Amino acid sequence: MKKSKFSDSQIMAILKQPDEGIPVPDICREHNIGNSTFYKWRFKYGGMDTSLMARMKELEENRRLKKMYVDEKLKAEIVHEAMQKKW
Repeated sequence: MKKSKFSDSQIMAILKQPDEGIPVPDICREHNIGNSTFYKWRFKYGGMDTSLMARMKELEENRRLKKMYVDEKLKAEIVHEAMQKKW
């Protein structure tokens, strides 16, 4: 997964700028991000604070690691079953 060039606190600061009356296209131009990125962040992180955002990212990472573990365990079981079959 690609690492963002913005920290959690920077993303939260960018998302709060429209509340100050700054137009979204100007915010995107200033921070060199696309409009779609801004709206994707707003959809994903809207209404959160930095601590909730960090917790959500941690949970996503845990979910990804658990999925990798299950995949490897399944592969090991398949190999084990294949080794036990009589030829």
